[in-house]
Amino acid sequence: MADKTIRWGILGTGGIAEVFTADLLRLEGHEVVAVGSRSTATAAAFADRHGIGRAHGSYAALAADPEVDVVYVATPHPVHFEPARLCVEAGRAVLVEKPLTTSAAEAARLADLAREHGVFVMEAMWTRFSPLIRRLHSLVGEGAIGDVSAIFADFSIAPPFDPAHRLWAAELAGGALLDLGCYVLSITWPLLGPPDTVQATAAPAPTGVDANTGILLGYRAGAVALLHCGLMGESPHTATIVGTKGRIELAAPFYRPEAMTLVRQGGERETFSVDLAGNGYTYQAEEVARCLRLGLTESPLLPLDESVAVLRVIDEIAGSFRR
Repeated sequence: MADKTIRWGILGTGGIAEVFTADLLRLEGHEVVAVGSRSTATAAAFADRHGIGRAHGSYAALAADPEVDVVYVATPHPVHFEPARLCVEAGRAVLVEKPLTTSAAEAARLADLAREHGVFVMEAMWTRFSPLIRRLHSLVGEGAIGDVSAIFADFSIAPPFDPAHRLWAAELAGGALLDLGCYVLSITWPLLGPPDTVQATAAPAPTGVDANTGILLGYRAGAVALLHCGLMGESPHTATIVGTKGRIELAAPFYRPEAMTLVRQGGERETFSVDLAGNGYTYQAEEVARCLRLGLTESPLLPLDESVAVLRVIDEIAGSFRR
């Protein structure tokens, strides 16, 4: 598959499917060949908008399409596991919109299925593949800021309260933690690994979902991570990685960074910038293509065990304020 064009199927036709498909259409070596929805009419309308050749009126039909190499699962959070399962059991590689599932138990089941069938599965935590995030990891690995001692990251927005909207509805796995908290945890995980202690507090929305959540992660080596996600006000959307010899400041929005500054001990500053391709989703698509062409069933940059482990911490955080 070294030079093979990667043929994509899009499962779901909501806003994130529109954005990701637009980015896919920018890339050479990628082709969007099919879309699947629970409604044939909805799938056909999406296909017409994007020039896609085949529209399927069910998720199962898309999963069974032999012309599809990989399916992007773009459904709401609670509808990630079942469509991904259909695709894996049909032998289709899968990129699942974040969070991978709504619980660590479901994520572990999906990882087991992927390994049982020898099928590629990756969580679409697109921030992880951003050029500046990759550069950040390299700088930390090279010792540019010494040992990481603290991470500060926030992601809070101010959407109008609507109990029927997915962000506010408990039955749609709403709340800040699953939707936004996964970003602040993902920026932390490659730099500090799994935490040794987890503390959290949250203010609930009238619907019962978490609306304003603070997280404190502790590590035996002495490092800490102070993280915030919420739906009650627009925060700066920045992240800072502090080390024993300096710090790295990710400009807003840290989950789609176009600039970051390395501040070395003594005050020397070096700024890095990049013009992102499209909406920033192209990089995860390129990683999927790279893995498929190499015959990999997981991405070494975001292995399934990490996605499961992050969800395990999310489960722990959620459990701490639901008791």
